[in-house]
Amino acid sequence: MDAFYASIEQRDDPRLRGRPVIVGGNARRGVVLAASYEVRPFGVRSAMPMMRALKLAPDAVVVPPRREAYAEASARVFAILADVTPLVEPLSLDEAFLDVTASESLFGSAAEIATRLRRRIADEVGLPSSAGIAAVKFISKIASDLAKPNGQREVAAADGAAFLAPLPVGRLWGVGPKLEARLRAMELTTIGDLARRGRERLEQRLGDTGRQLWELSQGKDQRPVVPDREAKSIGAEDTFEEDIAAPEELRPHIHAQALRVGERLRHAGLRSRCVQLKLKLSVEIPAMGSGRGSAYARREPQIVTRRTTFAAATDDGQALYRAAMELLRAHPPAAPVRLTGVSAQSLEPAAASQMALFGGAPTAADKINVALDRITEKFGSGALTTADLADPPKRRGR
Repeated sequence: MDAFYASIEQRDDPRLRGRPVIVGGNARRGVVLAASYEVRPFGVRSAMPMMRALKLAPDAVVVPPRREAYAEASARVFAILADVTPLVEPLSLDEAFLDVTASESLFGSAAEIATRLRRRIADEVGLPSSAGIAAVKFISKIASDLAKPNGQREVAAADGAAFLAPLPVGRLWGVGPKLEARLRAMELTTIGDLARRGRERLEQRLGDTGRQLWELSQGKDQRPVVPDREAKSIGAEDTFEEDIAAPEELRPHIHAQALRVGERLRHAGLRSRCVQLKLKLSVEIPAMGSGRGSAYARREPQIVTRRTTFAAATDDGQALYRAAMELLRAHPPAAPVRLTGVSAQSLEPAAASQMALFGGAPTAADKINVALDRITEKFGSGALTTADLADPPKRRGR
């Protein structure tokens, strides 16, 4: 997807279309979650500190994130992808690999499938997307990056090495700033330079890393598309615009997070036997020393987690909320809180839980959740909520 969060904001608010948009949180300690293509010429990129982004683009429109809207759009996009192939490997809310080898007999060539998918996403979800088509994952990823925005690029299997050759070595998977500097010190600035250096010489200098980089430089990537990665936990968390000192004020945040986790569990067909509450505290560190000059106290983050186990696995957000609040009451924070998170752990298939004791009748909570999920599916996230969440506090989360 192209500038996913920013594109959703521009889709939903016509006043933002064509304008430089930054999706992000607090200007003092937040980061850029997404940058529209209109603001990127100023040098603004995702993961950049908001303070720096606003210096580069002081006239940009800053929009707080709406997690529910992004999750809903993502679900609709992935449903479209699943209509073509079950072999979909999600990388994030807005990115995935698809293996369409077995789908070509039904839907045409890989390029035709990509065109069809992008057209459906534009028509049904109202968002732009880009696609890379190649014989291996690594090249398809780079091709999709080079096709942005709102385009697609195909690299034939025989052309992989030639396609990669002029690109900088920093494009290779596993090459971060330190390794890139080391490669440049070896006079390897492009992927083609690395390919010509030879496997044995690279192995002598870099060990297994040298072999892996050489294989990638040749367009070789044996990794298959893996559609079913077992989830170890499902969670939600929010960072607040301002630290919260009163524990009772954390209640609506924890409630909203627990409900989101419950919805995600049901969507994934999973139940949880354990819930974890996560708090990031803003702890004051006292000033040190008594010599000349000005000493000052500072605040540093501290992560605290607490867990509890259920007697029976659950996918009910209200049950997760009650358990998380019990943990909060039993372990009140010792300092102001800048982040809370709720995660469901020790996951198991919902069907396995329901088969226990010959699969008893659905509980009242089960029936309510079915109704809520149907309403959300039809009318979108936020169509129905609890009273304490009708006007949620400002935060940025996922």
